[in-house]
Amino acid sequence: MSDAKTEGQKLEERLSYKRQNAWEKVGEEYIRKAFDFCEEYKDFLNASKTEREFAANTEKLAVAAGFKKLDDLAASNKRLKPGDKVYHINRKKSAVLAVIGKKPLSEGVNILGAHIDSPRLDLKQNPLYEDTEMAFFKTHYYGGIKKYHWLTIPLAIHGVVVKGDGTTVEIVIGEDDDDPVFNITDLLPHLAREQMQKKMSEAVSGEGLNVLLGSMPFNDEKVKEKVKLNILDILNKRYGIVEEDFQSAELEIVPAQKFRDVGFDKSLVGGYGQDDRVCAYPALRAVLDIDTPERTAVCLLTDKEEIGSMGNTGAQSSLLQDFLANIIALTDDAYSDLKLRACLSKSRMLSADVNAAVDPNYESVYEKRNATYLGHGIILQKYTGARGKYDSSDASAEFVGEVRKLFNDNGIFWQTGELGKVDEGGGGTIAQYAANLGIDVLDCGIAVLSMHSPFEITSKIDIYITYNAYKVFCGIK
Repeated sequence: MSDAKTEGQKLEERLSYKRQNAWEKVGEEYIRKAFDFCEEYKDFLNASKTEREFAANTEKLAVAAGFKKLDDLAASNKRLKPGDKVYHINRKKSAVLAVIGKKPLSEGVNILGAHIDSPRLDLKQNPLYEDTEMAFFKTHYYGGIKKYHWLTIPLAIHGVVVKGDGTTVEIVIGEDDDDPVFNITDLLPHLAREQMQKKMSEAVSGEGLNVLLGSMPFNDEKVKEKVKLNILDILNKRYGIVEEDFQSAELEIVPAQKFRDVGFDKSLVGGYGQDDRVCAYPALRAVLDIDTPERTAVCLLTDKEEIGSMGNTGAQSSLLQDFLANIIALTDDAYSDLKLRACLSKSRMLSADVNAAVDPNYESVYEKRNATYLGHGIILQKYTGARGKYDSSDASAEFVGEVRKLFNDNGIFWQTGELGKVDEGGGGTIAQYAANLGIDVLDCGIAVLSMHSPFEITSKIDIYITYNAYKVFCGIK
């Protein structure tokens, strides 16, 4: 029997589009590099569970890579030249970095944009209370969560408290082996008949997400709330804070567990906050690792995406425009608003955000011809939004074609997809806010299982492919 391909097989091979499993196509050396890269990734995210921590650790990496504060250079009116590296940390919650290119900014820049906030529980401003001789924190959930995910798992407290004297205390409790952890309790099955008859969205209420802090009373019979006072005494002795200081605090409840390899083959990464730090870290590393590009390369890391990108640290703020305006002023003979507008209109951006990987346990919500899969490389997502593409950025065919050709020419494994079936749900990214500025933008990120849960799962090969794809994009002329 002949093994020669028929005319039909040859034609099918030439004309048909087929997604590829990257594990089957790359060599052992590439896989080794992917595993090594993901060790660094896990270490970084273990230390970056909040947007403040991610921004602070971004600054550490930037300084180590030779980046200079743009504010300092602007204050001294120091001129920037190709190859210079600059960064700006915005209110300790968002960041933007750039490597100055050979071409003037009036010809546009290449931008990698991601967000560094993740769904979590925030403490209310007056959180501490005692009930049934136990102390608790009241919380208000942040972003889209399934509330039941947060019950009966070890939790940690991260954040800052600004005291009455104006000084700031940084708090991280629950990460070291000797630290206590915290917990939100759940009802035992023996008494949960009524609870289990409710819809999943109603079985646990937002006001029921109260964090257990302790049960030991302060030794004073004349005190009414002895357990609460004991917690306040511990906090005062350790951090010098009093109860009123919670009014000027930003404390976040996050899962206490560290990142782990998942599976016998260790091909997967599991941990908290991979939406969207699994894209933010490769984007950051791509800009840190490039030399002098033709066009200025920018990494934009924003806050508040999970609640609409609002505020002065979100993608709807003037952060990107202000940063580019300062660079134009330090690279051009004279700054003008027209030069900034020209820069924006000629810029390209990859909105580095995640998509939902097909989960065979829940196949009914995916349209599998247009869904994304673990291990199949970086995702090109032409549009986002929900239902009739509402709240969507819809990239032009020309820009999608440009990115597709770029990745094909450089051996980057990619796939296309959208988030679920039409009318099943949907989601948005920061792409629409960049597009509103006139920037050509395409969503381009990584597939995730169990998105928005305390333990999200991604593929190591996808993470490393995405890092390489972002580096290639930074080099577009």
